[in-house]
Amino acid sequence: METKDRVLELWKDIIEQNPKKLKRYFNSNAIINWHNTNESFTVEEYIIANCEYPGNWCGEVEKLEVIDDLAISVTRVWLSDNSSSFHATSFIRFSGEKIISIDEYWGDDTNPPQWRVDKKIGKTIKLV
Repeated sequence: METKDRVLELWKDIIEQNPKKLKRYFNSNAIINWHNTNESFTVEEYIIANCEYPGNWCGEVEKLEVIDDLAISVTRVWLSDNSSSFHATSFIRFSGEKIISIDEYWGDDTNPPQWRVDKKIGKTIKLV
């Protein structure tokens, strides 16, 4: 399976909160870092964090690039009731077909802060 396809399948299984399928992507000693919250997870901890998070998730990979053994994805993830929405930028490093590390950055999707609105700077991103 191509790396791009593997990452798309990984995100599908993350969104579906499927612990059995998630484990198969990882080298047993892989490390997953969530830099925004200064947390480092083992594979087992990462699976718990994703699969036991409350609510039902939806998601879509918006951008995906592969450079040698590194896949970089930008993924929008939201609760099915639309109460929360996030973007995750993930740097996924492979050794062969298995993930050996992920460095991930999560951000809340929200409105611009009032001070920028007041200054009338910036505009809505128009996706192509």
